[in-house]
Amino acid sequence: MESVLKFIVIVPAAGVGKRMQANCPKQYLCINNETILSHTVTRLLSHPLIKQVIIALGDDDQYFAESQLAHHKDIIPVNGGIERVNSVLNGLKAVDEKKYPWVLVHDAARPCVSLEDIDKLINQCLTNDQGGILATPVRDTMKRSISSKDNVKGDSSSIESTIEREQLWHALTPQLYKTGELTFAIEQALVKGLKITDEASAIEHANLPSLLVSASSENIKITHPNDLALAEFYLNKQANN
Repeated sequence: MESVLKFIVIVPAAGVGKRMQANCPKQYLCINNETILSHTVTRLLSHPLIKQVIIALGDDDQYFAESQLAHHKDIIPVNGGIERVNSVLNGLKAVDEKKYPWVLVHDAARPCVSLEDIDKLINQCLTNDQGGILATPVRDTMKRSISSKDNVKGDSSSIESTIEREQLWHALTPQLYKTGELTFAIEQALVKGLKITDEASAIEHANLPSLLVSASSENIKITHPNDLALAEFYLNKQANN
């Protein structure tokens, strides 16, 4: 690892997390009396090679200014966008490419990412001189549903087929790319009206290579109410290790 190289992380945090069914954006829900966003950013800044975190905030965010994060010298708030990709692009525009030739992007609702996995991602990307993402292999049998639910009642669908899982991976974050390449890939994808679900998908549309770096399954994204308890379990487990 090139210890002189410094890294910056963009954390898109402009979403509201409707599936959490909470009365505030999910990143401001608390685990052990600390917000999810605070857990996530604190974990990132505890990595010795991560020097700054850019947080993309929603226009109606009423919580960040009242948090301790707002006064942290290594945190840079920027305006978020309509979609995640817009928030990431706004964050990229605040990055000094000469100082930070590589940029990480990490979900605000992934507080359990390990420093060891971040190390692995950085090492693999620098060794291969190409960007990549943390990911976990799919373990369960995967099913594709039929497109129409007209003949099904309730919260269910019907199976169309079984998908071969041997080459399927769950995409996680952080995702690490060269700052200039990621900016170019996102801008071009937006111009073309392409669907961008994560940074890797923008890179794929630009026909640039990406690594899949195997990571811990503890790096969950808090999406549904029952994810809070699991994240709390992992955070407590990691704190006691």
